[in-house]
Amino acid sequence: MLGNEKAEKTRVVLADDHQLFREGVKRILDLEEDMEVVAECSDGEEVTAVCRELQPDVVLMDINMPNVNGVEATQCLRDSCPNTRVIVLSIHDDEAYVFETLRLGAFGYLLKDMEAEDLIEAVRMVASGNAYIHPKVTGKLIEEFRRLSEQEGVLDDLHSANMNEGWRGLLTRREMEVLKLMAEGRSNRAIGEYLFISEKTVKNHVSSVLQKMNVQDRTQAVITAIKSGWVKVK
Repeated sequence: MLGNEKAEKTRVVLADDHQLFREGVKRILDLEEDMEVVAECSDGEEVTAVCRELQPDVVLMDINMPNVNGVEATQCLRDSCPNTRVIVLSIHDDEAYVFETLRLGAFGYLLKDMEAEDLIEAVRMVASGNAYIHPKVTGKLIEEFRRLSEQEGVLDDLHSANMNEGWRGLLTRREMEVLKLMAEGRSNRAIGEYLFISEKTVKNHVSSVLQKMNVQDRTQAVITAIKSGWVKVK
């Protein structure tokens, strides 16, 4: 009978390397009749394998995890589990983290000092196909968009002055490699591991890229590179 049928529950996977935090989140979600925690993981490599097997609706993904971090795992799930939606859990309210994780496939971003009501609302909204950004982060995102809009004139001038020559007229080959990896959302440490160079060397390359491109931060560097056709968003 249709009247006796129960609505399907939102199936959630928890990915965090702190067991106590996972237990707290699980207790909150288990109190909701429309949610079910189907698995818990402690690193990004594990969550990717679990999601491929279970195909959950939502993953609550910590950024800082061993082996494979949450940013890399989010990008992997975007390709391997397109029906699974990621909500990033983080202690960082820096807009750069938000931009990178959303660009790489996340549908939500929550700070770990969230209220239980925020967590529940985020899971429901993301499971229904919407996005959810923690209220404390939203204001910073708006300010960043305003700042970038104000910088449009600077970026356009940079485009006309330097971009016509292509990146070879501005950056070294190694700096371009670093810039492409920045555009993929990789941290300095991850870039160093990928290129087999030290994290300090990566920082020096990043500083050089920002100076040569006449931009203030990594976000502007990536946006400029995308506008100029140097890198493509996958």
